[in-house]
Amino acid sequence: MALSQTGIRRWYLVHKWTSLVSTLFLLMFCITGLPLIFYHEIDELTRAPVLAETVAAGQANLDTIAARAVAGEPGWKTLYLSWDDEKPLIYATIAPTYDATDKAMKFLLFDARTGDKVDAPPLDEGVMHFLLELHAELLLGLPGQLFLGLVGIVFVVALVSGVVVYAPFMRKLAFGTVRKHRTKRIKWLDTHNMIGIVTLGWVSVVGLTGVIITMSTPITMIWQRDQLAEMSAPYKDAKPPEKLASVDKAVATVRAAVPDAKVSFIAWPGTEFSTKHHYMVALAGDTPLTERLINPAMVDAETGKLVAVEQMPWYVKTLFLSSPLHFGDYGGLPLKIIWALLDIATIVVLVTGLYLWLGKRRVPIEKRIAELRSGGTLEPAE
Repeated sequence: MALSQTGIRRWYLVHKWTSLVSTLFLLMFCITGLPLIFYHEIDELTRAPVLAETVAAGQANLDTIAARAVAGEPGWKTLYLSWDDEKPLIYATIAPTYDATDKAMKFLLFDARTGDKVDAPPLDEGVMHFLLELHAELLLGLPGQLFLGLVGIVFVVALVSGVVVYAPFMRKLAFGTVRKHRTKRIKWLDTHNMIGIVTLGWVSVVGLTGVIITMSTPITMIWQRDQLAEMSAPYKDAKPPEKLASVDKAVATVRAAVPDAKVSFIAWPGTEFSTKHHYMVALAGDTPLTERLINPAMVDAETGKLVAVEQMPWYVKTLFLSSPLHFGDYGGLPLKIIWALLDIATIVVLVTGLYLWLGKRRVPIEKRIAELRSGGTLEPAE
């Protein structure tokens, strides 16, 4: 059903103002996101830790690693141990308390085969970390993250309204036409429309996954009150354990119960991803898709007994799958190169859109809509 002139005008204004509101932020997303697509490759070239090559394959005792992690910080706690996907590395997160903020935490690396500490630049420092925090939260923490989520929603509205406007304005032209023989403004408009419609699918995926990622804190809170609360209900009135069971044995118990899964990380009792009475052992699959999906195994931190192994709810799985889709981090370097090219194309769309807005429109929008709907080819004056 064709839109009326009034309808097109309304959609045009929606596209115009939502695009203007989000353009500067989107440029920031695209410019900072371009190197972030190759975060792993850049880290490997500039900050990769050096591991001993003569060490026999094996698995270090996790209790030893946890103890070594806090050895230089009296009174501190080990919060998390996590495994590198490609190297025999274990990352230890420590802090003064189990409920410490991200800013208070420190991150250490250990050889997963020997348990020896590995010298490496701090994970929360450097240019790439700065770009990631700018890209994800404007260096403002949770408020910045939620604000960028709102910007993402505005951007999705700009995409939808742009498609609605594109159809009637370009219906007399072949798909992807750039009228090079016309005025400069027409060429810029056609370039903007052509690249915009070609990259629409990719931009939609990146935009929607970006919005989902900004909701990671609320999603985690919902999971805590939903599934995590249900799993820990029998321990609701139990006192926190005075002495923790061996984390190494807890992980061995989980691996024996779920032999096909691999351990992604371990959360200590009292941390964000566990309860006050349990170790939470996060399990991942062994395929390119399932390795992104984490399922929780709950172990009694006092007795070392396996309590439950559950599937994450759909909204948490959506969050887990959004990050690799957002950065193209599930298909190797070729896919990352494609993501980078599409990112550059999106920058062109944003720049041309900004140019079109800054240029003077001497022909009223109503007159241009009327002529275009009737098959005219009116050009704005230069």
